[in-house]
Amino acid sequence: MTNYAIRIEKISKRYHIGRKLRNQNFTETLQSDFGNAVRSISQRFAREEHENSDQPSIWALQNVSFDVKEGESVGIIGNNGSGKTTLLKILSRITTPTRGRARLWGRVGSLLEVGTGFHPELTGRENIYLNGSILGMRRREISAKLDEIVDFSEIEEFLDTPVKFYSSGMRMRLAFSVAAHLEPEILLVDEVLAVGDIAFQRKSLKKMGSAIQGGRTVLFVSHNMAAIKALCQTGAFLERGELKFHGDVASAVDAYLNQGALQQTTMVQRQANPALTVQFMQIKAVFENTLSSGRFGHDDAVSFEITVDVRELSYRTYLRMYILEESLDILLATHDVEMDQASFTSRKPGSYTYRVQLPKQLLAPGNYRVSLYAIMRHNRFETILDRIEHVCPFEVVDNGSFLAQAGIQWKGHIAMPSNWEVLDCQPLDKKSETAKTRDISA
Repeated sequence: MTNYAIRIEKISKRYHIGRKLRNQNFTETLQSDFGNAVRSISQRFAREEHENSDQPSIWALQNVSFDVKEGESVGIIGNNGSGKTTLLKILSRITTPTRGRARLWGRVGSLLEVGTGFHPELTGRENIYLNGSILGMRRREISAKLDEIVDFSEIEEFLDTPVKFYSSGMRMRLAFSVAAHLEPEILLVDEVLAVGDIAFQRKSLKKMGSAIQGGRTVLFVSHNMAAIKALCQTGAFLERGELKFHGDVASAVDAYLNQGALQQTTMVQRQANPALTVQFMQIKAVFENTLSSGRFGHDDAVSFEITVDVRELSYRTYLRMYILEESLDILLATHDVEMDQASFTSRKPGSYTYRVQLPKQLLAPGNYRVSLYAIMRHNRFETILDRIEHVCPFEVVDNGSFLAQAGIQWKGHIAMPSNWEVLDCQPLDKKSETAKTRDISA
């Protein structure tokens, strides 16, 4: 008989647009939560289905069903707004489904948005014990893991500081460390690569790999397809709240990459979000100062124009652009501060337009995409202020190179011309005589 860790049965989730809820104090929140827990599920769902029915609503999830076996690792993939985070919130019991149900067997550890599960007024140390208690662990069990958690998170000097003073990178470090080391049977992780420096991201992925090898059940939401394929056995591809594919991870990634919604244009424009101190407003691929069709010759300069709004004086911020190969693996990166170090020290408010031009003959023929990140660095920690991922698909074609004329296939993705210089050429018989002379003298 198959042992299941999670069974998701026809789950749907509807959100009412414009619905306002009165803020509750801590006591009211606890009373509300306990009250909800003792109501019957059928009554609760019926109320949620009919209340505020006159208001416009959106379905974040629609009729999603799949099973997860014990010890299975599942990658949840899809575009922003596809319902990935909503699904994990339901499994974490942060929110309830409008229809359907989810059954889980075992203790659940969740790493969702930055700071979820942390009380801002409590210190890092106190929040570790709070999260352990929520998982049903005794205090001595948590104490036995405390040093491991603190060492992994690398925030020992801030351990007795209230979490409200942590940067988002620090909160994510602590949250991941708590979720990974308190050893729940089921681990739910939503975009562990969202914040933090590269070294900590790699360490986190390695820790997740160890948890999977140790038999933990893991659901992992990420836009990093390389990490999904490396860590997960199974993939679930969501699109606009519907489950489009569930099966082996390679096929799930292929379904995601081949979807129509990902075939975007070579220009992306966004609405202003005043909550963001730094925001990418537009990116477009350009060729000779006009919008590109997305097709470049190998000898062409691949260029992009990027508009960034900086809404307040920013310190130690920088912009990063990734060029991604067709599988969305990172091929190369470039940063604005390489050419303008002063902007890292301070960046004045304003709307900035940048042109990023890649060297000619850099990319081999193939299909590529772009991701953009605005990042703030604080001591050893980094916070992503804004991002645009997997946009501006473009193709590099061979426009008559000698390799094409000779029928030689391109290999790899980087095709920078190299200088091959003949240093010497001797007749073969003379070379042989020289070699014999050397052998005799030896």
